[in-house]
This record gives sequence, C-alpha cells and structure tokens, in this order.
Amino acid sequence: MTVIRGATTIDSDCKKDISAAVKELLDEIFAQNKADKTEIRCIVFSLTTDIHSYHPAKAARECGYDFAPLFACTEPDIRGGLALCVRAMIFAEFSAARPARHVYLKGAKVLRKDISSIYNIALDGPAGSGKSTIAKRLAEEYHILYLDTGAMYRACALNALRAGIDPKDVRAVEEMLKKLDLKVEYKEGIQHTLLNGEDVSENIRENAVSMAASDISAHRAVREKMVEVQRKIAESMSCVLDGRDIGSAVLPDAKFKFYVTADSKVRAKRRFKELTERGQNVELESLHREIVRRDKQDSEREFSPLKRAADAVVVDTSEMDIEQAVAAIKSIIQSKI
Repeated sequence: MTVIRGATTIDSDCKKDISAAVKELLDEIFAQNKADKTEIRCIVFSLTTDIHSYHPAKAARECGYDFAPLFACTEPDIRGGLALCVRAMIFAEFSAARPARHVYLKGAKVLRKDISSIYNIALDGPAGSGKSTIAKRLAEEYHILYLDTGAMYRACALNALRAGIDPKDVRAVEEMLKKLDLKVEYKEGIQHTLLNGEDVSENIRENAVSMAASDISAHRAVREKMVEVQRKIAESMSCVLDGRDIGSAVLPDAKFKFYVTADSKVRAKRRFKELTERGQNVELESLHREIVRRDKQDSEREFSPLKRAADAVVVDTSEMDIEQAVAAIKSIIQSKI
C-alpha cells in the first residue's frame, strides 16, 4: 500500500474556494503520481478548525473523485498552526512499484521543507511608503506569516517612554533591555505585541512612540536583540517582514526583496490621514518635517541604517494605491517562482 500526502490552503471559508482548492489538489496529486482511479483504495481529508462552510469529501465527490471511499475529519486546534488548510491522504495500490510524490500547494508549501523550501519576502523602505500594509496583504495572499518587526522596536520605545528613559541614552536603554519583557503572539493570524504582559498593539502606533522608535532602534544592543528573534522566526517558517534593513541586514538571503518608497509629501499625507482617523490632533506640515528628519536619521545612523539591498526591486508607490502596489509586487514574485 502506498500513501500519498498532500495539502493546500484556501483563500476564504466558502464553498466555492473549498471546492476549487480540493479539485486543484487532487488533480495535481493524480497527475504527478500518474495514478489511475482503479489503484485508489480511499481518500482521507483533514481540515483546520477555521473551515466550516463545506465538506472537502463532498467537494471531491462533486468534481469526479467518487470512485473510492472518502473520509474527512477536523484537526485539533494548534496554536500558531497554518490557517485555512485542507490536507489529503490517498491510499493506493499501484500496479507497478513507484515512489509516492507528495504535493503541497499554495500556503501549505511551508509544511514540507523537504519538498518546498521556506521562503521569505523582505520589504524595506521609509516611513509612510505603504510597506507595512503591503506586507500584510502579501502574507494574506500567500498564506504565510506577517512579522511586524517595527512593532518590536516600538514596544521597546514605549517601554522607555513609560519609564522616563531618554531613547537616545545608550546606557539607560541597555540597562532597560535586561529587564524588558517583550513577547509576540499570534491570534487568528494577527500579531499581538505584549509588553510586560500587556497587549500594547494599539499604544505603539501613537506618533510620539513612532519618533522614539527611530531613536531607540539606532542602538546596537536593541537591534541585535530584535534581529536575533526575527531570524529565528524566519528560519522556522515562510514569512513576510518589513522594516528599514530587512533585505540588507536582517535577512540578506531572503528569496524576494523589495524597497518600497514614495515621495515624502505623499507619505506625510498618508500619515496625517491615518492619525486623524484615530482621533489624534496633528498638523500636516509638522508631520512632513518629522518624516524628512526621520528619513535622514534612519539613513545616516551608524548601525544598520535604512538601506536598499543591492538586489532589491524598487517599488515607488507615490502614484499607486495599495491594490496596485500589491499587484505589482505579486507579479514580480510570480515571475521568479
């Protein structure tokens, strides 16, 4: 008896997406294994707990795979596990001995490192260029993890501000790091930043924290601590990271690298809109001056400055909306896969 394994991810929990994904997975498994329906003894599906809309066994039967018994079960809820995933095990008795070719599609490719290697997408660029929003969308599109690296530095900055520590004071910051309790958790695919046990995911988006984050991230000790954590995560799974030096320093071997930028005035307008929608009282001209100052500071700092990796593709979003920017980057990624 030969057991063939496969898995795929779906875009959303609906009948249409489930049916399309199941058909694509089974078609690919049968094609790669040159399997005949007379050789199949049964097919067993398992699905993650976030899939409810339709039964994969029914989907398989409706698309023509009704020549063998079909079974399905729901997997245990595993924290941090791959979301919206359908797995299949096909039990076959081949007429001639041949090895099984396991098939993992879409976001499920990360489940088998021996079949498909882990890949990372690195997005760098100045503040307000849209890289964080783009990174999140790419993670959703490819069903991989989005690691918000900036949130980690912002949390450090917030901790310093709350403790009355000047973010530019090297010794004070290094001493603070010894007691820093910073954790990153993922709930339903969303990153939550915990500082001393408190979820500060919203607090770290305040403008004062953003400015302090630029100062505190310039310290070698801070960046070394954060980079160590980021690399460990990136080595364990495919993910999208955005920041100032991801492609040049944090993940120099990332398969896909992009430098996302935009005119400083355009970025100031985007930041103004974001902050005013949150109820913050800010001035556009003041924001523009801060962005220009931060660009200069980030580019000229001694340790790990804002820098475009030599092999990064430049994407200027000045005249693009998010949809256009995501589409442009996806097109480049697809051309290299």
